[in-house]
Amino acid sequence: MSLPAEFHDIAKRVNNWGRWGADDEIGTLNLITDAVVREAAATVRSGLRVPLALPLRQDGVQSGLVPGRINPTHTMVQINQELFGPGTVATSDDMAVLSLQTATHWDALTHASHSGRIYNGRPAATITAHGGAEFSGIDKVPHLVSRGVLLDVARALGTDRLPGDHAVTPEDLAAAEELAGLRVRPGDIVLVRTGQIQAYLAGDTHAYAYPSPGLSIRTPEWFRARDVAAVANDTLTFEIFPPEIENLWLGVHALDLVEMGMLQGQNWNLEALSTACAQEKRYAFLLSAMPEPFTGATGTPVAPVAVL
Repeated sequence: MSLPAEFHDIAKRVNNWGRWGADDEIGTLNLITDAVVREAAATVRSGLRVPLALPLRQDGVQSGLVPGRINPTHTMVQINQELFGPGTVATSDDMAVLSLQTATHWDALTHASHSGRIYNGRPAATITAHGGAEFSGIDKVPHLVSRGVLLDVARALGTDRLPGDHAVTPEDLAAAEELAGLRVRPGDIVLVRTGQIQAYLAGDTHAYAYPSPGLSIRTPEWFRARDVAAVANDTLTFEIFPPEIENLWLGVHALDLVEMGMLQGQNWNLEALSTACAQEKRYAFLLSAMPEPFTGATGTPVAPVAVL
């Protein structure tokens, strides 16, 4: 089944292939310049630090909706072991088996492909079983610190949690921008709050996964116009699920990652940040969200921190 004409029309308008050269592998992260980071650091006033990651736990967000994604399995491989003989210092070590997109994570640009291509027009076949992503793997991200902006769509629309059939539109993003009293700038990392993660925090992983509010197929053009560096939200699927256009599954993924070259993140816990931003009456902050540099990986866990 081919992608609809509406998808291809939007793809042409947001496409960034070649914008930073034929060899580029990081897409819109090129927009995070030294000047952008200096301005981001200047947003810090109170020093309040708000963690945005979910704990990595065996009863995590994965419920089987995405084949192959498992919650972490944690195993102790040594406990108080005196490696150098009796009476010496003892150590404990552990290991984990997990999907790299299991909880709070970034999708690398190679996480999605369409029509046989990944970002910057490279063949999707450059992702292999043994080598992973040859180009634009998550390990190619050199750093990820910038101005973060919370677009609290749920609060802007007068609710604590958007209904499961709500597609977040450019108009919703503009309303959240107005609530925040700012304008999203080039190089910003935008965090979109729907309130959906409340379902998971209440213990209902199935309700968290489906149905889910999320970004509309119309939002990539808004992010492209603002020259946003990366976008994350508080849902499992990132985009509205089921999709707003019948049979266009993961269309927003393809537009963001493949066409625009913009990282996207899921399962970010934005509840405490929503409260903090409302109390301090400001929605911009320094955001540190460096991915783990797994070589060739198409995604990675992240433990982001917003500093107000």
